[in-house]
Amino acid sequence: MLKSCVFGTVGLLMMALQPAVAAPQRWLTAADQGLITDGVLHSVQLPQVGSGPTTITVAKDGQVWFTESAGNRIGRMNPDGTGLIEYPLPHPGSAPRIIALGADNNLWFSQHDGNRIGRITAAGVITEFDIPTPATKPRAIALGADGAIWFGEFAANKIGRITTDGRITEFTIPTPDSGPRALAAGPDGNIWFSQFRSSKIGRITPAGVITEFTLPRANSGPGDITAGADGALWFVELSGGMDGLNTDGNRIGRITTEGVVTEYLMPSTSPSAVNLAVGPDRNIWYTQGSKLGRVTPEGRITEFPLGDGARGVGISAGSDREPPTRLVNRLYVADGARDRIVWLEFAPPKP
Repeated sequence: MLKSCVFGTVGLLMMALQPAVAAPQRWLTAADQGLITDGVLHSVQLPQVGSGPTTITVAKDGQVWFTESAGNRIGRMNPDGTGLIEYPLPHPGSAPRIIALGADNNLWFSQHDGNRIGRITAAGVITEFDIPTPATKPRAIALGADGAIWFGEFAANKIGRITTDGRITEFTIPTPDSGPRALAAGPDGNIWFSQFRSSKIGRITPAGVITEFTLPRANSGPGDITAGADGALWFVELSGGMDGLNTDGNRIGRITTEGVVTEYLMPSTSPSAVNLAVGPDRNIWYTQGSKLGRVTPEGRITEFPLGDGARGVGISAGSDREPPTRLVNRLYVADGARDRIVWLEFAPPKP
Protein backbone atom coordinates (compact mmCIF):
# COMPACT_ATOMS: atom_id res chain seq x y z
CA MET A 1 0.00 0.00 0.00
CA LEU A 2 1.36 3.41 -0.98
CA LYS A 3 0.62 6.44 1.20
CA SER A 4 1.59 10.07 1.20
CA CYS A 5 1.27 12.58 4.02
CA VAL A 6 2.21 16.19 4.61
CA PHE A 7 4.48 17.23 7.46
CA GLY A 8 6.52 20.18 8.59
CA THR A 9 9.17 21.08 11.14
CA VAL A 10 8.97 20.06 14.77
CA GLY A 11 6.01 21.41 16.71
CA LEU A 12 3.59 21.49 13.78
CA LEU A 13 0.30 19.64 13.64
CA MET A 14 -0.02 15.89 13.30
CA MET A 15 0.52 14.58 9.76
CA ALA A 16 -2.59 14.52 7.60
CA LEU A 17 -3.16 11.97 4.89
CA GLN A 18 -3.57 13.30 1.40
CA PRO A 19 -2.81 11.94 -2.06
CA ALA A 20 0.34 13.16 -3.75
CA VAL A 21 2.07 12.44 -7.02
CA ALA A 22 5.72 11.51 -6.53
CA ALA A 23 8.26 13.00 -8.91
CA PRO A 24 10.35 10.46 -10.85
CA GLN A 25 13.56 9.46 -9.17
CA ARG A 26 16.73 10.71 -10.82
CA TRP A 27 20.44 10.80 -10.09
CA LEU A 28 21.69 14.23 -9.08
CA THR A 29 24.49 16.13 -10.76
CA ALA A 30 26.85 18.82 -9.50
CA ALA A 31 24.36 21.37 -10.87
CA ASP A 32 21.68 20.21 -8.42
CA GLN A 33 22.23 22.63 -5.57
CA GLY A 34 19.93 24.03 -2.90
CA LEU A 35 17.35 21.26 -3.12
CA ILE A 36 14.59 21.22 -0.51
CA THR A 37 11.98 18.68 0.54
CA ASP A 38 8.41 19.29 -0.57
CA GLY A 39 7.06 18.26 2.85
CA VAL A 40 5.35 15.09 1.68
CA LEU A 41 6.15 11.77 3.32
CA HIS A 42 5.57 8.84 0.96
CA SER A 43 5.44 5.27 2.25
CA VAL A 44 5.05 1.67 1.20
CA GLN A 45 3.86 -0.94 3.69
CA LEU A 46 5.68 -4.27 3.84
CA PRO A 47 3.32 -7.25 3.61
CA GLN A 48 4.46 -9.11 6.73
CA VAL A 49 4.10 -7.82 10.28
CA GLY A 50 7.32 -7.88 12.28
CA SER A 51 9.66 -7.63 9.30
CA GLY A 52 11.78 -5.01 11.04
CA PRO A 53 13.30 -3.17 8.07
CA THR A 54 16.68 -2.00 9.29
CA THR A 55 19.02 -0.42 6.73
CA ILE A 56 18.60 0.69 3.17
CA THR A 57 20.59 1.52 0.03
CA VAL A 58 20.04 2.47 -3.61
CA ALA A 59 21.66 0.46 -6.41
CA LYS A 60 22.99 2.07 -9.59
CA ASP A 61 19.83 1.12 -11.49
CA GLY A 62 17.75 3.01 -8.91
CA GLN A 63 16.36 -0.08 -7.21
CA VAL A 64 15.97 0.31 -3.45
CA TRP A 65 17.36 -2.55 -1.35
CA PHE A 66 16.93 -3.05 2.39
CA THR A 67 17.49 -5.55 5.17
CA GLU A 68 14.69 -7.02 7.26
CA SER A 69 16.51 -7.92 10.46
CA ALA A 70 13.55 -9.48 12.28
CA GLY A 71 12.09 -11.03 9.14
CA ASN A 72 15.45 -12.54 8.07
CA ARG A 73 14.98 -11.28 4.53
CA ILE A 74 16.45 -8.90 1.98
CA GLY A 75 13.88 -6.66 0.30
CA ARG A 76 13.94 -4.87 -3.04
CA MET A 77 11.52 -2.39 -4.61
CA ASN A 78 11.28 0.12 -7.43
CA PRO A 79 12.09 3.74 -6.59
CA ASP A 80 8.36 4.55 -6.24
CA GLY A 81 7.67 1.63 -3.91
CA THR A 82 6.13 -0.70 -6.50
CA GLY A 83 7.48 -4.09 -7.51
CA LEU A 84 8.37 -5.23 -3.99
CA ILE A 85 10.23 -8.55 -3.81
CA GLU A 86 11.54 -10.19 -0.61
CA TYR A 87 14.30 -12.81 -0.51
CA PRO A 88 14.48 -15.11 2.56
CA LEU A 89 17.99 -15.84 3.79
CA PRO A 90 19.21 -19.48 3.68
CA HIS A 91 19.83 -19.68 7.45
CA PRO A 92 17.11 -18.75 9.98
CA GLY A 93 17.91 -16.15 12.61
CA SER A 94 20.74 -14.51 10.65
CA ALA A 95 19.54 -10.98 11.48
CA PRO A 96 20.76 -9.12 8.37
CA ARG A 97 21.89 -5.67 9.50
CA ILE A 98 23.76 -3.31 7.13
CA ILE A 99 23.51 -3.43 3.32
CA ALA A 100 25.73 -1.67 0.79
CA LEU A 101 26.49 -1.70 -2.91
CA GLY A 102 29.70 -3.49 -3.87
CA ALA A 103 32.21 -2.80 -6.62
CA ASP A 104 30.76 -5.79 -8.50
CA ASN A 105 27.30 -4.11 -8.51
CA ASN A 106 25.97 -6.79 -6.20
CA LEU A 107 24.53 -5.94 -2.78
CA TRP A 108 26.55 -6.98 0.27
CA PHE A 109 25.17 -7.25 3.80
CA SER A 110 26.24 -8.25 7.31
CA GLN A 111 24.51 -11.06 9.21
CA HIS A 112 24.69 -9.93 12.81
CA ASP A 113 23.60 -13.22 14.38
CA GLY A 114 24.81 -15.47 11.55
CA ASN A 115 28.50 -14.45 11.69
CA ARG A 116 28.50 -14.20 7.92
CA ILE A 117 28.79 -11.65 5.15
CA GLY A 118 26.13 -12.08 2.48
CA ARG A 119 26.01 -11.15 -1.18
CA ILE A 120 22.86 -10.89 -3.28
CA THR A 121 22.69 -10.34 -7.02
CA ALA A 122 20.12 -8.21 -8.84
CA ALA A 123 18.33 -11.47 -9.64
CA GLY A 124 18.13 -12.40 -5.95
CA VAL A 125 20.83 -15.09 -5.85
CA ILE A 126 22.33 -15.17 -2.36
CA THR A 127 25.85 -16.33 -1.45
CA GLU A 128 27.15 -16.38 2.13
CA PHE A 129 30.71 -16.19 3.43
CA ASP A 130 31.60 -17.36 6.94
CA ILE A 131 33.77 -15.02 9.00
CA PRO A 132 36.87 -16.91 10.25
CA THR A 133 36.59 -15.61 13.84
CA PRO A 134 33.50 -17.07 15.59
CA ALA A 135 30.70 -14.98 17.15
CA THR A 136 31.93 -11.61 15.86
CA LYS A 137 28.49 -9.91 15.65
CA PRO A 138 29.24 -8.13 12.34
CA ARG A 139 27.37 -4.85 11.93
CA ALA A 140 29.01 -2.17 9.84
CA ILE A 141 29.68 -2.71 6.14
CA ALA A 142 30.87 -0.36 3.40
CA LEU A 143 32.56 -0.32 0.02
CA GLY A 144 36.19 0.74 0.25
CA ALA A 145 38.20 2.74 -2.28
CA ASP A 146 40.15 -0.47 -2.97
CA GLY A 147 37.03 -2.19 -4.34
CA ALA A 148 36.67 -4.51 -1.35
CA ILE A 149 33.87 -4.58 1.20
CA TRP A 150 34.97 -3.62 4.71
CA PHE A 151 33.04 -4.56 7.84
CA GLY A 152 33.19 -4.19 11.61
CA GLU A 153 33.23 -7.13 14.01
CA PHE A 154 31.52 -5.62 17.04
CA ALA A 155 32.11 -8.49 19.48
CA ALA A 156 35.57 -9.51 18.21
CA ASN A 157 37.17 -6.03 18.17
CA LYS A 158 38.28 -6.40 14.57
CA ILE A 159 37.82 -4.77 11.19
CA GLY A 160 37.28 -7.21 8.34
CA ARG A 161 37.85 -6.93 4.61
CA ILE A 162 36.26 -9.19 2.01
CA THR A 163 37.05 -9.23 -1.69
CA THR A 164 34.37 -9.72 -4.33
CA ASP A 165 35.42 -13.38 -4.62
CA GLY A 166 34.94 -13.94 -0.89
CA ARG A 167 38.48 -13.80 0.56
CA ILE A 168 38.42 -12.39 4.11
CA THR A 169 41.21 -10.64 6.02
CA GLU A 170 40.82 -9.43 9.62
CA PHE A 171 42.65 -6.63 11.46
CA THR A 172 42.66 -6.30 15.26
CA ILE A 173 41.89 -2.84 16.70
CA PRO A 174 44.62 -1.62 19.14
CA THR A 175 42.17 -0.62 21.91
CA PRO A 176 40.70 -3.79 23.49
CA ASP A 177 36.92 -4.27 23.47
CA SER A 178 36.36 -1.02 21.55
CA GLY A 179 33.14 -2.21 19.92
CA PRO A 180 33.45 -1.18 16.25
CA ARG A 181 29.85 -0.25 15.48
CA ALA A 182 29.80 1.46 12.07
CA LEU A 183 32.23 2.36 9.30
CA ALA A 184 32.46 4.51 6.20
CA ALA A 185 34.82 5.14 3.31
CA GLY A 186 36.47 8.52 3.70
CA PRO A 187 37.48 10.97 0.97
CA ASP A 188 41.12 10.17 1.82
CA GLY A 189 40.78 6.59 0.54
CA ASN A 190 40.77 5.11 4.06
CA ILE A 191 38.01 3.44 6.04
CA TRP A 192 36.78 5.31 9.12
CA PHE A 193 34.94 3.56 11.94
CA SER A 194 33.26 4.31 15.25
CA GLN A 195 34.44 2.62 18.45
CA PHE A 196 31.30 2.51 20.58
CA ARG A 197 32.79 1.20 23.82
CA SER A 198 35.99 3.27 23.85
CA SER A 199 34.54 6.61 22.59
CA LYS A 200 37.00 6.83 19.72
CA ILE A 201 36.91 7.19 15.96
CA GLY A 202 39.28 4.89 14.11
CA ARG A 203 40.90 5.04 10.68
CA ILE A 204 42.28 2.06 8.80
CA THR A 205 44.29 2.24 5.58
CA PRO A 206 43.82 -0.29 2.75
CA ALA A 207 46.99 -1.96 4.05
CA GLY A 208 45.46 -2.38 7.52
CA VAL A 209 47.28 0.37 9.47
CA ILE A 210 44.96 1.67 12.22
CA THR A 211 44.97 5.12 13.83
CA GLU A 212 42.60 6.05 16.67
CA PHE A 213 41.23 9.48 17.62
CA THR A 214 39.83 9.95 21.14
CA LEU A 215 36.59 11.94 21.33
CA PRO A 216 36.41 14.98 23.67
CA ARG A 217 34.00 13.33 26.08
CA ALA A 218 34.24 9.89 27.68
CA ASN A 219 31.19 7.63 27.35
CA SER A 220 29.94 9.42 24.23
CA GLY A 221 29.15 6.12 22.47
CA PRO A 222 29.81 6.89 18.78
CA GLY A 223 27.55 4.94 16.42
CA ASP A 224 26.74 5.34 12.75
CA ILE A 225 29.24 7.24 10.60
CA THR A 226 29.19 8.55 7.04
CA ALA A 227 31.26 10.71 4.71
CA GLY A 228 29.82 14.21 4.39
CA ALA A 229 29.63 16.44 1.35
CA ASP A 230 32.06 18.82 3.10
CA GLY A 231 34.96 16.33 3.02
CA ALA A 232 34.67 15.38 6.71
CA LEU A 233 33.21 12.32 8.43
CA TRP A 234 30.00 12.75 10.42
CA PHE A 235 28.78 10.42 13.16
CA VAL A 236 26.05 9.91 15.74
CA GLU A 237 26.80 9.82 19.46
CA LEU A 238 24.31 7.42 21.00
CA SER A 239 22.49 7.98 24.29
CA GLY A 240 20.87 5.68 26.80
CA GLY A 241 21.48 2.04 27.65
CA MET A 242 22.37 -0.33 24.81
CA ASP A 243 24.75 -3.23 24.26
CA GLY A 244 25.65 -3.30 27.93
CA LEU A 245 26.76 0.33 28.06
CA ASN A 246 24.95 3.41 29.34
CA THR A 247 26.15 6.16 27.01
CA ASP A 248 25.69 9.91 27.28
CA GLY A 249 26.15 11.07 23.70
CA ASN A 250 23.09 12.83 22.29
CA ARG A 251 25.25 14.69 19.78
CA ILE A 252 26.13 14.72 16.11
CA GLY A 253 29.89 14.65 15.66
CA ARG A 254 32.14 15.75 12.82
CA ILE A 255 35.75 14.71 12.37
CA THR A 256 38.13 15.95 9.69
CA THR A 257 40.56 13.62 7.97
CA GLU A 258 43.23 15.21 10.19
CA GLY A 259 41.30 14.15 13.31
CA VAL A 260 39.77 17.47 14.44
CA VAL A 261 36.45 16.82 16.18
CA THR A 262 33.41 19.10 16.52
CA GLU A 263 30.21 18.12 18.32
CA TYR A 264 26.66 19.48 18.01
CA LEU A 265 24.10 18.88 20.76
CA MET A 266 20.81 17.44 19.49
CA PRO A 267 17.54 19.15 20.54
CA SER A 268 15.89 15.92 21.73
CA THR A 269 17.44 13.68 24.36
CA SER A 270 15.27 10.59 23.89
CA PRO A 271 15.20 8.21 22.19
CA SER A 272 18.73 7.95 20.90
CA ALA A 273 19.50 8.89 17.33
CA VAL A 274 20.46 5.78 15.34
CA ASN A 275 21.63 6.24 11.74
CA LEU A 276 22.65 9.09 9.49
CA ALA A 277 23.31 9.81 5.82
CA VAL A 278 23.87 12.63 3.35
CA GLY A 279 20.57 13.87 1.94
CA PRO A 280 19.86 15.13 -1.58
CA ASP A 281 20.37 18.66 -0.22
CA ARG A 282 23.93 17.66 0.84
CA ASN A 283 23.06 18.14 4.50
CA ILE A 284 23.39 15.38 7.07
CA TRP A 285 20.12 13.66 8.03
CA TYR A 286 19.61 11.30 10.94
CA THR A 287 16.90 9.04 12.35
CA GLN A 288 15.74 9.38 15.95
CA GLY A 289 12.66 7.38 16.88
CA SER A 290 9.61 9.08 15.38
CA LYS A 291 11.69 12.01 14.07
CA LEU A 292 14.17 12.86 11.37
CA GLY A 293 16.88 15.40 12.02
CA ARG A 294 18.67 17.60 9.49
CA VAL A 295 22.12 19.04 10.24
CA THR A 296 23.68 21.80 8.14
CA PRO A 297 27.48 22.06 7.76
CA GLU A 298 27.38 24.82 10.38
CA GLY A 299 25.65 22.51 12.85
CA ARG A 300 22.10 23.93 12.69
CA ILE A 301 19.64 21.14 13.48
CA THR A 302 15.98 20.93 12.45
CA GLU A 303 13.68 18.06 13.38
CA PHE A 304 10.83 16.59 11.32
CA PRO A 305 8.18 14.08 12.52
CA LEU A 306 7.81 10.66 10.94
CA GLY A 307 4.42 10.04 12.59
CA ASP A 308 3.18 8.44 15.78
CA GLY A 309 4.61 5.02 16.46
CA ALA A 310 7.37 5.31 13.85
CA ARG A 311 10.93 4.21 14.54
CA GLY A 312 13.28 5.42 11.87
CA VAL A 313 16.38 3.26 11.50
CA GLY A 314 18.39 3.11 8.28
CA ILE A 315 18.46 6.16 6.02
CA SER A 316 19.86 6.69 2.52
CA ALA A 317 19.77 8.92 -0.55
CA GLY A 318 22.05 6.57 -2.46
CA SER A 319 25.53 7.38 -1.20
CA ASP A 320 25.95 5.19 1.86
CA ARG A 321 29.05 5.44 4.02
CA GLU A 322 31.12 6.66 1.11
CA PRO A 323 31.99 10.11 -0.30
CA PRO A 324 28.63 11.40 -1.61
CA THR A 325 29.13 11.30 -5.37
CA ARG A 326 26.01 9.17 -5.90
CA LEU A 327 22.78 10.79 -4.74
CA VAL A 328 19.17 10.56 -5.87
CA ASN A 329 16.44 13.15 -5.34
CA ARG A 330 14.81 11.02 -2.64
CA LEU A 331 15.74 10.32 0.96
CA TYR A 332 14.65 6.80 1.97
CA VAL A 333 14.08 5.71 5.57
CA ALA A 334 13.43 2.25 7.03
CA ASP A 335 10.68 2.40 9.68
CA GLY A 336 11.42 -0.62 11.87
CA ALA A 337 8.36 -0.25 14.11
CA ARG A 338 5.68 0.16 11.47
CA ASP A 339 7.21 -2.23 8.90
CA ARG A 340 7.38 0.27 6.07
CA ILE A 341 9.78 2.15 3.83
CA VAL A 342 9.22 5.91 3.66
CA TRP A 343 10.83 8.64 1.59
CA LEU A 344 10.95 12.37 0.98
CA GLU A 345 11.14 14.08 -2.39
CA PHE A 346 13.68 16.87 -3.00
CA ALA A 347 13.51 19.54 -5.72
CA PRO A 348 14.73 23.08 -6.36
CA PRO A 349 12.82 25.80 -4.51
CA LYS A 350 9.86 27.20 -6.39
CA PRO A 351 10.39 30.73 -7.72
